[in-house]
Amino acid sequence: MEDIKQFHKNLLSWYKKCGRDHLPWRNTDDIYHIYISEIMLQQTQVNRVMNEFYPNFLEKFPTLEVLANSPIEVVLASWSGLGYYSRARNIHKTANECPKQLPDDMSELLKLPGIGRYTASAICSFGYEQNVSVVDTNISRVLKRYCGFVEVKDEVVWSSADTLLNHKEPRSHNLALMDLGSMVCTPTNPKCDECPLSDTCKGKNEPELYTKKKKTVYEAMDLFFAICIKDNHIALTKSTGKMYKGMLVLPSTDPIDENLLTTYKHSYTKYRLTVHLYKVEKIEGDEIIWINIEDIDTLHISTLTKKGLEKIV
Repeated sequence: MEDIKQFHKNLLSWYKKCGRDHLPWRNTDDIYHIYISEIMLQQTQVNRVMNEFYPNFLEKFPTLEVLANSPIEVVLASWSGLGYYSRARNIHKTANECPKQLPDDMSELLKLPGIGRYTASAICSFGYEQNVSVVDTNISRVLKRYCGFVEVKDEVVWSSADTLLNHKEPRSHNLALMDLGSMVCTPTNPKCDECPLSDTCKGKNEPELYTKKKKTVYEAMDLFFAICIKDNHIALTKSTGKMYKGMLVLPSTDPIDENLLTTYKHSYTKYRLTVHLYKVEKIEGDEIIWINIEDIDTLHISTLTKKGLEKIV
């Protein structure tokens, strides 16, 4: 018990000096704003969320109700650049299910689209200031090293988080662990000499041992798209597949070497794509949507498509 008290004292002392209090979602009690930040931060760097996506999105959709009443196409357009568009579709669905306020109960939050254990616990801890543990990638790394866990199941890490939780200051405790993982107990070259938990950390002598990751295997894929422009309008279509579902994309085409305009690389989740763009004189089909080129930046057009258009338009 004394060790845990010292753990709490050292951690919070460090947090008061070094914590990232400047982050806007830490300086609001608006549950919706906290929720949006958590969804954005899942796959996007903190600085990009803070300086660009978070303020811009909330300016357009300041409340759950405004978000719920907005067309999904407008939401997707505002999400452009963040990627992983299922996140945008899920927050729109959640807003329609809870247009007034997100629930303050973990089990109810977990029923909402796109909200898993981490996001639910983050909302409860950071928003509702409940006595719950939070475990994200950074916190997990800190706890694995501190406790000396090697290749353990997630439930073991969550259990250790519960054991070490500071019930007097749970919100600050969770934020402190998160910042410690982001700033000091980093994936590579951790700064153990700066760590407030170093004296009792079991993994400080071999930090890499406790954070081994399986190498991600990426799938290579070639995509072939048609470029058809008439009267300053370009032919697009709405994606119905898993990739960029609901977004505007270029129509597919058969490759014809003499019509090749350009080739470029693009990454999407587990895929490493090689995109080939071909010029065509005409294109038909009920699914074709003609878009004014000047409106491209304001519409729900996939990042993959925008990248291609920047090369030829």
